[in-house]
Formats: sequence, structure tokens, C-alpha cells
Amino acid sequence: MITLYHAPQSRSSRIIWLLEEIGAPYVIRPVSIYRPMTETGEPDADNPHPDKRVPALDHDGVLITESVAIVLHLCEAFPQAALAPAVGDPRRGAFLTWIAWYACELEPALFAGLSGELAESPQKRRNHEAVMHRLETTLTRVPYVTGETFSGADLLIGSALGFARQAFPSSNALDAYVTRCKERPAAVRGVALDGASGPQAGR
Repeated sequence: MITLYHAPQSRSSRIIWLLEEIGAPYVIRPVSIYRPMTETGEPDADNPHPDKRVPALDHDGVLITESVAIVLHLCEAFPQAALAPAVGDPRRGAFLTWIAWYACELEPALFAGLSGELAESPQKRRNHEAVMHRLETTLTRVPYVTGETFSGADLLIGSALGFARQAFPSSNALDAYVTRCKERPAAVRGVALDGASGPQAGR
């Protein structure tokens, strides 16, 4: 059994998308969270996340939190979805590299671009430019970050760019990539389920 603890229009929204990609049965349990950007909302006592944030996922009694951990876990637990190369596959190195790059490079650059910190920090500006260069260089050659096939790395990167595309300069390559990700049938279904109130069963 899979239960996703979810707050609408948050980091857990992309996990609904991932669960739709996988096709396994799951339940969405809405929880409230504190949203620091708007200073609204309250932590929910029923949320099992140790910091009362989302996403939190219960898979057969095992709790997994944080987007990267959940993406890796579900991609490996459901290999039939073909969202991650298997251990031993030579393509796995690139997949893991992009997932780590998302967490270590893209996320900080994205929030620096949203917050206005780039004008105040030459180092953050250089990092931001490096992130943009890597994305554009890759996505002008191939449709997805690891090549021709959509993967869990694209789910993380594509959802982040879809949420905050304005954090980066205009780019036809990035815009086309975000559109490709958003138009996937599982992503469309995920958007429809994102704001539903009350427990919802998926797939």
C-alpha cells in the first residue's frame, strides 16, 4: 500500500505525477503545512514527516521523506515503469548524476534567481549561469536530461522548472523541455488530482 501525504501546489505535487507514471495503486492524504514564502498555513499533527513538511510517503509501513529519496525509491521499487536504469546499467551513472545535480545545483540556483540574490552575490550569479548553461547545452541536443527517454531525473528537474521558470532567462530549449514534461499524460492527471480535498485513491 502506498500513501502520499500531500499539500496542494507544493513539492508533493510532483510525487502524484510520479505515482501516475508508475501506475501502482495509491492514496493521497491531504495535510496542512506551513508555507514560509507566504507565511501561511500550520503544521499538521497527522503528518508523519519528522519536520511536518511534504512530501512524505508510506510504502507498506516504511516512511520515506524528501523528493529525491522518494523518486529513487519508487523508480527502483517499480522497475516496470522504466523511469530509472537498473543497477549495473551503464546509463545509471548519468541518471544518478542528474538527480544529485538537481538537489545540489539546480535548487540553490533556482531560489537565488527567485529571491534577487544574484545581484548581491557574484558567486551565486556564476553558479546560476553555470546551471543555465548546462541545461541549455544538454536540452538543445536531446529531449531529456539523460537522453532520448524521460526518467525520474526529468520529473524532478522538469517539475522545478515548471514551478519557477521565471528564475532563469528566456530559452526556447528550456521552454520546450518544460512543455514536454507537462504534457505527459501522467503529469496532466497529476495536476487534476493535486488540489482535490479529502483522501483520494489514485490509479
